[in-house]
Amino acid sequence: MYEVRDISLAAFGERKIQWASAHMPVLGSIAAEFSKTRPLAGLRVALSVHMEAKTAWLCRVMEAAGAEMHVTGCNPLSTQDDVAAALAAGGMDVHAWHAATPEEYERHLCAVLEPGPQIIIDDGGDLVHLMHTRFRRHIPGVIGGCEETTTGIHRLKAMAAAGTLGFPMMLVNDADCKHLFDNRYGTGQSVWDGINRTTNLIVAGKTVVVSGYGWCGRGVALRAKGLGARVIVTEVDPVRAIEAVMDGYAVMPMDRAAEVGEIFVTTTGCRDIIVKRHLERMRSGAILANAGHFNVEINLDDLKSLAQEVFTARQNIQGYRMADGRVLYVLAEGRLVNLASGDGHPAEIMDMSFAVQALSAQYLAEHRDSLDPGVYPVPPEIDRRIAMRKLETLGIAIDALTPEQETYLRS
Repeated sequence: MYEVRDISLAAFGERKIQWASAHMPVLGSIAAEFSKTRPLAGLRVALSVHMEAKTAWLCRVMEAAGAEMHVTGCNPLSTQDDVAAALAAGGMDVHAWHAATPEEYERHLCAVLEPGPQIIIDDGGDLVHLMHTRFRRHIPGVIGGCEETTTGIHRLKAMAAAGTLGFPMMLVNDADCKHLFDNRYGTGQSVWDGINRTTNLIVAGKTVVVSGYGWCGRGVALRAKGLGARVIVTEVDPVRAIEAVMDGYAVMPMDRAAEVGEIFVTTTGCRDIIVKRHLERMRSGAILANAGHFNVEINLDDLKSLAQEVFTARQNIQGYRMADGRVLYVLAEGRLVNLASGDGHPAEIMDMSFAVQALSAQYLAEHRDSLDPGVYPVPPEIDRRIAMRKLETLGIAIDALTPEQETYLRS
């Protein structure tokens, strides 16, 4: 059973999946192991992650582990129809297509929850939210789940604090082999891949404003600096603001940055980072992009209320003409620019992130009787296991502590 845009696109999607898997050796080694041990045998897995080639390879690795996969996307503009078709053609239960309406998007999420999953792989928290609202009847059967991104973890921690989270959730985003690499190097590169591909404009010499200096903001600022931009950081956390200063960036409130920025990238995971008073101060030609999970960081309602005309300036770029003649540009409807305007993180980065997902799902299956509802960090041994495998694929060896050194460090 599937619901995809065009099943005839499967061959194109299959080539993408094969290319991605060839550059994801850690996940490949886990797939070989899983095909023998079958740690997820007999378990239904509902997955909502950006539906592109690296995610498709994760789905197949989970399938090799014995899981019955029910999969959809987590963002209407990041789904690649050919990849969805390839998974469906291989017999997987897929419900996803590009540019889904809000109604279609929710229908696809519900379709993968309807069978009653034992494990949930979520990106942003939409599946978990629906489980606790429309599908509460399935909660007793859920072993647990894994959350991929910062935004979803915010939602989970709020639920856990309120005592409403009905099953254990692994905080995959907080694992070292996820956030230290995916959020920093993956986001840093893929955001600029998306912006450059969409605009076909130079970055060098421009003033770039990065909102938020968490791991994603650090990566976006670092790559902007490497491309020759002048970088301004906006923050609400004084410690991160000092860090940005010491990393060589200007730091100021958005009220001031709005007046001088030429390219704006939001990376906070919060809403209303750019609002009416900022939009009123921006120079004509300013480009606005979002790298947070949901399209709420740039207030598009405020922008529409100011605009006298809205037009398509270029594919995936909307122009908003103000009453005073200024034009502001928004990329990818304010959605995740690296996925809605590009192919997402590089395969080598997602190799580690999705390895964390796969091994965390295995951990849930093996500890199903000992985990109460709540949020759980990924065990350090999973991080170490993935890191060592990644080093091996790179042909890199490292030192090991001697027994005497271990004794000294414990003394």
